Amino acid sequence: MTKIAVAAAPSQGAQDKLIEVENLKVHFPVRKGTIFEKTVGHVKAVDGASFDIHRGETLGLVGESGCGKTTIGRCLLRLETPTEGQIKFDGHQIAGMAGSAGLQYRRQVQAVFQDPFSSLNPRMSVGDIIAEPIRIHDRGMNFVGRARRIKELLALCGLPANLADRYPHEMSGGQRQRVGIARALALRPEFIVCDEAVSALDVSIQAQIIRLLEDLREEFGLTYLFIGHDLSVVRHICHRVAVMYLGKIVEIGDCDAIFSDPRHPYTRALLDAVPVPDPEIEQKRPHSFVSGEVPSPMNPPSGCVFHPRCPKARDSCRVDVPKTIFTDDGRKVACPFA
Repeated sequence: MTKIAVAAAPSQGAQDKLIEVENLKVHFPVRKGTIFEKTVGHVKAVDGASFDIHRGETLGLVGESGCGKTTIGRCLLRLETPTEGQIKFDGHQIAGMAGSAGLQYRRQVQAVFQDPFSSLNPRMSVGDIIAEPIRIHDRGMNFVGRARRIKELLALCGLPANLADRYPHEMSGGQRQRVGIARALALRPEFIVCDEAVSALDVSIQAQIIRLLEDLREEFGLTYLFIGHDLSVVRHICHRVAVMYLGKIVEIGDCDAIFSDPRHPYTRALLDAVPVPDPEIEQKRPHSFVSGEVPSPMNPPSGCVFHPRCPKARDSCRVDVPKTIFTDDGRKVACPFA
């Protein structure tokens, strides 16, 4: 079997915390009524997530669709307002940032979105798309300086300079995603949220974009939150992985440790669902199946949210919210029986 290449860990000097998320909750109200609307419930998209991202590393965020991964990313980008909890960037809370501090945060935190076609303005040329954040945040740069910067960014992302005059519909999906990455780099950010950045691309193009993201991280000391559902991609690019289920982080730790020895029952089931290319190994290897459907985030189960589907569930799991335990290898697991 071909061995999967894994991202090298950042140096010890880069291990200070750039992002700190503590008890993050995002509850969306559900309203009914035509004339007099009233709130009849809340969708608990994120319900008490806590994690850190160290400077220079890539943290993977994985889980089933609807578990709250993208909502966390949108909170870090200040596109959603948390219901509760706090987010710190370089030691400063982002909730109270306004004026020059808010503008500086916008410069330092950028995003690469899932669909490169819908995230690019079809009425703007590639050059204008990349230049737009520069015009807004760096008004001292003149036209000649912007043109030079656009050319540099295109070359950095493996694109020819003549693409600056083209429009998104004239390019392939891989080229459009490279333009999205170039736009994210335009303001020299420290932190980039990659929200399913390669899932809409062909497999061969995925490998190129992943290699580009890795090279950029090493060259510019970038920090990534990599949201994804393809576990093989996550294992390749990420240093640590956080596993989410129904708005909560159930396990977080070193990428190799989680993939080789998952502790939480949901993590184990998630990894067992990934087929092995070799049919003989696939037939012989043990599987951990999860029964039932994902509960509604409007009415999550009491106690441990995974207990209705967990093969290891006990009576206490139905009542007690599991406390996070720390394992010998430094990971955090929200299960007392891990």
